[in-house]
Amino acid sequence: MNLQDIQDSFIEAHKVLETFIADEQNWVRIAQSGDIMAEAIMKGNKVISCGNGGSMSDAMHFAEELTGRFRNDRQGMAAVAISDPTHITCVGNDYGFDYIFSRYVEAMGQTGDVLFAISTSGNSKNIIHAAKEAQKRGMKVIALTGKSGGDLQNHCDIELRVPHQGYSDRIQEIHIKIIHVLIQYIEGKI
Repeated sequence: MNLQDIQDSFIEAHKVLETFIADEQNWVRIAQSGDIMAEAIMKGNKVISCGNGGSMSDAMHFAEELTGRFRNDRQGMAAVAISDPTHITCVGNDYGFDYIFSRYVEAMGQTGDVLFAISTSGNSKNIIHAAKEAQKRGMKVIALTGKSGGDLQNHCDIELRVPHQGYSDRIQEIHIKIIHVLIQYIEGKI
């Protein structure tokens, strides 16, 4: 990597952000997602988040900012990321990796809860299984995707998509911005 590569990386990131910003429906979908999550929390329900790899880190970050605090001093909000290694390895061993998230949703999800499903490709089988299980349980599903949305777009109530066909890191850079805006929006509603 040289200085030009460094500059090109920032220029590409800027272009991905510009593309996302250009679609005004993204603002509507973010607000709708925030409304669904805030309403669930205010009614005594919870938001369950999940993702793989860097998306798991994003799912964990989302949950901890709600249970802890983001910008405002306020009471903790009911949110949990499916990230317990004992659960993941138990289910992975007994049922297969494709079911690590859906099994958790089956055990902990209730009507009125929200699943925040994060997949840069939209094709992660374990995320899709979790979305299907959430819908069976009467939960709303908010999907944070990338590329063309993958199959996950067919199993959610609202899809927030970063339509970038390149490497996932560019998608994840916009995902974390969306996550921060959602948290700020939820804090402002509650």
